[in-house]
Amino acid sequence: MIAIRDISVAFGGVTALNHVTVDLSDLVVGIIGPNGAGKTTFLNVLSGFVVPKSGSINAFGTEVLALSPHRRSRWGLRRSFQKEQVVDELTVEDNVGAVLDNLSLGSQERERHLSAALEFTGLSAVRRAKAAGLNAFQRRMTEIARCSAGKPKVLMLDEPGAGLSQNEVEILRRTISDIHAFNGAMTLLIDHDVDLIQAVCSSTMVLDFGSLVTSGPTREVLSDPRVRAVYLGVEELA
Repeated sequence: MIAIRDISVAFGGVTALNHVTVDLSDLVVGIIGPNGAGKTTFLNVLSGFVVPKSGSINAFGTEVLALSPHRRSRWGLRRSFQKEQVVDELTVEDNVGAVLDNLSLGSQERERHLSAALEFTGLSAVRRAKAAGLNAFQRRMTEIARCSAGKPKVLMLDEPGAGLSQNEVEILRRTISDIHAFNGAMTLLIDHDVDLIQAVCSSTMVLDFGSLVTSGPTREVLSDPRVRAVYLGVEELA
C-alpha cells in the first residue's frame, strides 16, 4: 500500500497540490481530473522531480520522500511521461535496457529481464531497430517496457492512451491489466480515457485544483455527482 499524507505543493502563488491524503492499495489505481488538476504533479512528487512543502509518502514500508530520485528508481519506482522519453539514436533494446543498468544484475539475468519486458510489450521483433523508426504506439510501448523491466514495485503511467487508435488502446488495456502478473508491480494510471480507467482500474482517485475530491472503487467514483461535475462536465439537477 502507498500511504500519502498531507502532501502540498505550490509553485509561486499557485497551489498545485493541497494537503492530499489518500491510501492507494489496489493493483491498478486510476488518477483522474481535469487539466491542471495536479495529476502530473502528484506523480512528480512520487518520483522525486518535485519536492513537496509538507507531507509524507510511505510505500510498502519505505519512506519514499527520504530517497533521492535515483534511489527511488533503484528501489522500484518507474515512470512514463506524457511525451515519451525515448532516445531516437538508440535501439529499442538499449532504450529499455537503460533502466536495468541501475540494478546489480549479471549479464544473463539482465538479458532475461530485458527479453521478458520486450516480449511482454510486443516489441521483440523490433528490439534491434533504432527508436527513430518506431511509430507512436511502439514508442509508447517502449516506455512501458522500460518501466516494466526488472522487478519494479510501482509503475506510474502518465496518459499512455493519448493519441492511440481504438485497437491500440485495447492492446494497451490488456498490457496494463497484466502488469502485476508479469512483474508483481502496482500501477498508477493517469488517463483522460474514462473507458480505459473503468476497464483496468479497481480504484480511482480524483483531483481538482490540487485537492482530492474523492477516492474509492472506480464505478462508485465515476458515479459521484462531484466527479461528474468537475471531471465529466455533468451538472446534477437540483
